[in-house]
Amino acid sequence: MARSVFRFLSRQSDPIELADGAVSLKLPRHADYRQWHDLRMESRRFLEPWEPVWRSDELTEAAFRRRVQRNAEEFSAGQAVPLFLFRRSDQALLGGITIGYIRRGAAQSCMIGYWMGEKYAGQGHMFAALRLVIPYIFSGLQLHRIEAACIPDNERSIRLLEKAGFRREGYLRDYLKINGAWRDHVLYARLPNDRYSDGTS
Repeated sequence: MARSVFRFLSRQSDPIELADGAVSLKLPRHADYRQWHDLRMESRRFLEPWEPVWRSDELTEAAFRRRVQRNAEEFSAGQAVPLFLFRRSDQALLGGITIGYIRRGAAQSCMIGYWMGEKYAGQGHMFAALRLVIPYIFSGLQLHRIEAACIPDNERSIRLLEKAGFRREGYLRDYLKINGAWRDHVLYARLPNDRYSDGTS
């Protein structure tokens, strides 16, 4: 893999960009609204089975502005790092990945969640994003454990996590309310010394 380019800035409230090869990850901005709206709208049927019920104002600009503001506050507080995934060649928005539930103290852990626009799914973009996010979590945020939970029949997400070196650890009953119903989830986790499926670290 090409050497990743990370910008680790001195203050948690500063902007952040992770980039390598064909993709980059950045904090959401108000200017991203139109791309985000269009991608989410055209991918709605593709995304809804794996997400909480969309609110009636889900795709409005006002709701997006509130989301960006909340994201900025959580990032400044060190609680989460919400990132949009872009194609570097033309800055097209592809999806998003969030480092959330950051726990310090004895735990030193976080959870990740992600989504991908339908037309970009299955092309390796989210795996490329994980290749950026995982070193950032362990080295930049200095955390020790990354967790991810996915619905058991979401085979694409399970393959992605296992390819990225996550190991299955357990089964969570009625863990999250997804698309209007409580759903079981499979818990995966990755530690600093775990390796990708090709054996690389």
